[in-house]
Amino acid sequence: MRSTHVMPFGTAWEPGGTRFRLWAPDCGDVALHLLGRADQLMPKDAQGWAELFVPGAGAGARYGFRVGDLIVPDPASRYQPNDVHNLSEVIDPEEHDWTDHAWAGRPWEDAVVYELHVGTFTQEGTFRAIIDKLDYLADLGVTVIELMPVAEFPGGRGWGYDGVLFYAPEASYGRPEDLKALVDAAHARGLMVMLDVVYNHFGPEGNYLHATAKRFFTDRHHTPWGQAVNYDGADAKPVREFIIHNALYWLEEFHFDGLRLDAVHAIVDDSVKTMLEELAERVRDELPDRHIHLVLENDDNAAHLLSRDGKGRPRHYTAQWNDDIHHALHRLLTGEAGGYYRDYAPNPMTHLTRCLTEGFAYQGEDSEHRGGARRGEPSQQLPPGAFVGFLQNHDQIGNRALGERIDALAPLPAVHAATALLLLSPQPPMLFQGEEWGASTPFLYFCDFGPQLAKSVRQGRRREFENFPQFQGKNAAKIPDPVDPLTFAKSKLDWDEASQPPHAHRLREVRTLLSIRRRDLAPRLSGMVGGCATLEMLGSLAFKAQWRLGDGSRLTVIVNFSAVPLPGIVPGEGVLLYSTYGGVGALPAWGVDWYLDADKGE
Repeated sequence: MRSTHVMPFGTAWEPGGTRFRLWAPDCGDVALHLLGRADQLMPKDAQGWAELFVPGAGAGARYGFRVGDLIVPDPASRYQPNDVHNLSEVIDPEEHDWTDHAWAGRPWEDAVVYELHVGTFTQEGTFRAIIDKLDYLADLGVTVIELMPVAEFPGGRGWGYDGVLFYAPEASYGRPEDLKALVDAAHARGLMVMLDVVYNHFGPEGNYLHATAKRFFTDRHHTPWGQAVNYDGADAKPVREFIIHNALYWLEEFHFDGLRLDAVHAIVDDSVKTMLEELAERVRDELPDRHIHLVLENDDNAAHLLSRDGKGRPRHYTAQWNDDIHHALHRLLTGEAGGYYRDYAPNPMTHLTRCLTEGFAYQGEDSEHRGGARRGEPSQQLPPGAFVGFLQNHDQIGNRALGERIDALAPLPAVHAATALLLLSPQPPMLFQGEEWGASTPFLYFCDFGPQLAKSVRQGRRREFENFPQFQGKNAAKIPDPVDPLTFAKSKLDWDEASQPPHAHRLREVRTLLSIRRRDLAPRLSGMVGGCATLEMLGSLAFKAQWRLGDGSRLTVIVNFSAVPLPGIVPGEGVLLYSTYGGVGALPAWGVDWYLDADKGE
């Protein structure tokens, strides 16, 4: 089976050659620069579309577009073999012969998400190397692999959030065929694959759109990265199409099962129908026969984007990363109260229990961290599946100066309790690479910009932490240099740890929890609705929560998030599914018990 996404720009294979198409409304003449041939002028219409069919041009041809004295890569390049500043390569999208013709994905109720960074997940740091770990992930109990962004970014090291060529898989990870092979191999093992995409900005190095299409950006709105992407101007249609086709491209041509949209709160769009809404509608209209999962990162807690139809299906977005539950747990486990944690400082347990029973902690309340601005919308009407819960992710680790994981910041019994709570909650859980064995390796911020920008990033990283006493004066040198290749190397997982104590014990516990989830919980989640949870506080740091599952059964958790035992015995209902301590007697410090009563729906 072969797969191609047809799009109005970039390259298109036709009998006898290749058609090249570029939207260039803000420059003069455009010529196709095809390596080994003389430059050819591309006829351009009144809307700025330059187009040329070249007989004999095929896969492997290197090309760019000449604008004045500048040769720029194709904004819709499918591959950049020599990084962002050099020529694009014509790719035959049908070169990979897919074997997943019977695959339609899996329902979201099965979701156990595993976020990974291609460059640091293995020592090789490639798409192909991940294939060797797929059996491990399937055995672990993961059902969704979520790749951090792979769109071509400058250099060979980076998180991926500064990508500039949205259609080209990062060359340092492998060729497009290698990424397709990874997705194909994952599907053969019953694993879904999602991709993190960044539509709120283009990276600061290697973005040549200003040379051909300045109207891709607008001065009407501004973002932390400068000019906003033009999603709502009178001339925004080609821009919106570029982004929407990018989403469809990854889903159709690469068979991804879903997308996670990064920081959509930074997208400024005053359209009657926003680009985010149009993107989701197009995806769902054009791929109706597959389980496609669209997940948001959205600091605005905009619950309306997660609304369901009369059959319980997402109208637009399937779920959102729930930062609220992370922040509340982190505050409880570590005691940290700076930065955005101050919004959770007075009573983190109130925020945690609201997340578990209603979705968001902030549903329109004032946020001290945001200068008193109101944050969020009511979310209790949404099912638990709309909120992805996690204790760690790339941001929450990597945005710390030293990239420490939670295991280095909190007592291990507390980490175990939080893990047990999240992995058996009705909300879909997420693990970050190595979390399952309590990896000791940090995940640091790293990049590979050119000299001038590298200097600015290095200085900016130090300024970011200059108010922290432990990094003032000469101690600023303790902050790892983001541009140093050693910072990248230190962030690679040490897979030998997984089989060594105490990591091996942690890994066994996570496997046990996910096995219980797969066997006893996932089959009962379909049909859950909002407002299905009840809560009973058992003290300032202890509670009992209960959910009615989709089949009418009841799931109960009893939690003691304190360093002292809970006096008395709190009975559970039904069969004990899991206990952090054995389930006998009073709930000890950091104790968690899970019960399932399958008869409550009768």
